[in-house]
Amino acid sequence: RNPYKQGKFLPGTHIPIHSPEKIRQERPDYVIILPWNFKDEIVQQLHYIREWGGQFVVPIPEVKVLP
Repeated sequence: RNPYKQGKFLPGTHIPIHSPEKIRQERPDYVIILPWNFKDEIVQQLHYIREWGGQFVVPIPEVKVLP
């Protein structure tokens, strides 16, 4: 949600950082959540991703695809 990060890329990976609105439009299969300690809050905010079968991936402390 941070507007200063949107439109930029994760360092070294070139994974794009999109706004919630762009995520809703693009309908990705997976959304990576890096701040694992906020995963519950982020999943709740982006709950609509599951409507099209999208899933959340939390890579820290170990890789998990949330059901």
